[in-house]
Amino acid sequence: MSNLLIQKATIIDPDNSHDGKVRDILIKKGKIAEIKSRIEAPANVKKLDAEGACVSPGWIDVGVQTGDPGFEHRETLQTVSQAAAAGGFTAIVCQPNTLPVIHSKSEVLYLQNRVSKNLVEVFPIGAISYECKGEDLTEMYDMHNSGAVAFSDGKYPIQSAGLMLRSLQYVKAFNGLIINHPQEDSISKNAQLHEGVVSTTLGMPGFPGIAEELMLQRDIDLLAYADSRLHVTNVSTAGGVALLRAAKEQGLKITGSTPVLNLIFEDTSVEKFDTNMKVLPPLRENPDRKALLKGLKDGTLDYITSNHIPLEEEVKMVEFPYAKFGAIGLETVYPLLNTYLSKQFSAAQIVQMLAINPRKILQLPRPLIKKGSPANLTIFHPGLEWTYSKENIKSKSRNSSLLGKTFTGKILGVVNNDKVEIF
Repeated sequence: MSNLLIQKATIIDPDNSHDGKVRDILIKKGKIAEIKSRIEAPANVKKLDAEGACVSPGWIDVGVQTGDPGFEHRETLQTVSQAAAAGGFTAIVCQPNTLPVIHSKSEVLYLQNRVSKNLVEVFPIGAISYECKGEDLTEMYDMHNSGAVAFSDGKYPIQSAGLMLRSLQYVKAFNGLIINHPQEDSISKNAQLHEGVVSTTLGMPGFPGIAEELMLQRDIDLLAYADSRLHVTNVSTAGGVALLRAAKEQGLKITGSTPVLNLIFEDTSVEKFDTNMKVLPPLRENPDRKALLKGLKDGTLDYITSNHIPLEEEVKMVEFPYAKFGAIGLETVYPLLNTYLSKQFSAAQIVQMLAINPRKILQLPRPLIKKGSPANLTIFHPGLEWTYSKENIKSKSRNSSLLGKTFTGKILGVVNNDKVEIF
């Protein structure tokens, strides 16, 4: 039971009367009982001295790859939940690319039953096509009624314009959301990294920026025709940001997000064939990275993701061309943002991008830091230094290039569903 007194924490919660103020927060039986300048600790209530730390509505990460069902050797629902909590997330939205694929209400209900009342809530994304093969539409309405919060083929971009159009038209009936990763496979076949100086130097085929931009323009045109809702995930190029900005200016119901690694690292990170930096979307060049940052600042991009892809060593510790794409990331989103981009984004802006905007887009209830409300909180300290090591990893997989790095900014704990985890 989450009886907890958080002491001397700065509340970061836009549109809240306590925003920016240092307060004590008393939590009893999973609800916020009091918010005051000072609260005397009741008996049998755990205390957390949070002086210098911040408390915000619980964060949510959209597009997490889980391993259950079918790939439990990479990640289980238990380990992904532990990793999410360690990263400050009280909720995750998981990709449909499991085995079986989340392509019917049976799989949606399976996930919900497995994680009912967990500390970290798990929301399913239903597949657009059966088995994510990009051919036949799934029964998205049934999945929507069963709890799917959006629809996507996850790591498989929708290559068929006809299928994409039909999916946009289908979900319009219930104001559903289509999520697509824009990547035209026919002009990026066998690509290993971003197409540019580095790929040319290494003699490897690359992903040209136009592969993203062609599909994004297609999806924008289809969206305008269907008058539906679309979220563009994994935006990684300057051209992609420009197209998204123009689409928003047209008044289309479109939103976008980008992975945290693409905000900080560039394609030079793979010059030494670091397979843990082999990710999708690929790390791009400096102008692309700067465009992503600008896009987040001006609201063109709505939120940031971990792009968490757990993989076993056998598929990562191989020659670069044979390594699979992906890296774990749930535990390092905030440390990366605070360490490298604290001058770019305030704590309030980070909370907006990690807690508020994703829920708004997915039409999920927004956690409130208010007396009487259920306690759904992330507690983080911007000033604490720590080193990311194997001992810190809660994920079942270890595919990260960040091991051994010292960060400034640490998660102290999370509260949700009448449960507390303090680190």
